[in-house]
Amino acid sequence: MISRTLIHHIDWALILLLLINSLIGVAVIYSSSHYIPGNFHLRQLFWIAVGLLALLLLLTIDYNVVITYSLYFYTFCMVLLLGVLVFGRIISGAKSWFQLPFFQIQPSEITKIAVILLMALIFSRHKKAQLSSSEGILSSVVVFAPMLLISLQPDLGTALSYVPIFLAALLLAGLNRKIVIVFVILALILGIAGWNFALKDYQKQRVITLLNPEQDPLGSGYHILQSKIAVGSGGFLGKGYKKGSQSQLRFLPARHTDFIFSVIGEEFGFIGVVFISFFYFLFLARLFLSVEKARDRTGVYLIYMVAMLIACQFFINVLMTIGLFPVAGIPLPLLSYGGSSLLTNYFAVSLVINVKMRRFVNV
Repeated sequence: MISRTLIHHIDWALILLLLINSLIGVAVIYSSSHYIPGNFHLRQLFWIAVGLLALLLLLTIDYNVVITYSLYFYTFCMVLLLGVLVFGRIISGAKSWFQLPFFQIQPSEITKIAVILLMALIFSRHKKAQLSSSEGILSSVVVFAPMLLISLQPDLGTALSYVPIFLAALLLAGLNRKIVIVFVILALILGIAGWNFALKDYQKQRVITLLNPEQDPLGSGYHILQSKIAVGSGGFLGKGYKKGSQSQLRFLPARHTDFIFSVIGEEFGFIGVVFISFFYFLFLARLFLSVEKARDRTGVYLIYMVAMLIACQFFINVLMTIGLFPVAGIPLPLLSYGGSSLLTNYFAVSLVINVKMRRFVNV
């Protein structure tokens, strides 16, 4: 059970912002998908209810207790990632999902939480001013092992979303010059090797299309062009709820998932984008400001990695929809449709609230 004192210290404002952004997502999901079968908005409401219940249940467990089991959870998630390569269901060209009787689950999303927990365990024991070589190598393996398995699905976008977790931990831990040089060299080697041996032709084409989407408007450049048309056509006030031509007439692909920001821009215009972004920035700001409420190193790492993960996914998705980043298949956290993604974000936020509510316990 949870004491009244701990209940008093729950960040209800953060939970409220979490729900506001989630419900905005439901409204936009309904607008972008009400004319196709699936009831995606009702499914999203269901996952919001499940996520909120899970969040409240996780608050009853001290985050330091959760951390002690992080290696077991990480190992379990790695087994799931291996299993999905064999038994997973192929959706949009990637074998990323387990098909269960009533729903699907994407292990690559849940694994983000496992990586955050294990990284917090590793770096909470770090006491020096700068990161040692052994700690750098260990943390690299923890992050890049699931990234490799996810890339094999292939789901490069989700794999890249692990990078902010890694960078957040390194920024807090401190890097000496030698380690920075090693990481730069490794990044260059992996980048060159990945381009020549790992990336498929359509993935390479996405990068090339970013520079000149007009060269293939009906092929690789279609997503970016339609997204930019949708955002630009919204103008200052937008076309109105459920009145966006690009989304309602199905020109815009992945309307209720990866390109939901394009629907917001088309239907609500510049004013709507500013209004919705305001609530999202309040949510992100409260996440980052929560770092100062942590009373131990574990809490600091947990909050900062969670905040960086959600913030980077938000900005990458927005940049993707306006043609400033390759189409990477990264959803807009809380706003895009997807049960696994939504649950992962609710789990992540529960860690932040868990740390803050126990700031007077773990002194």
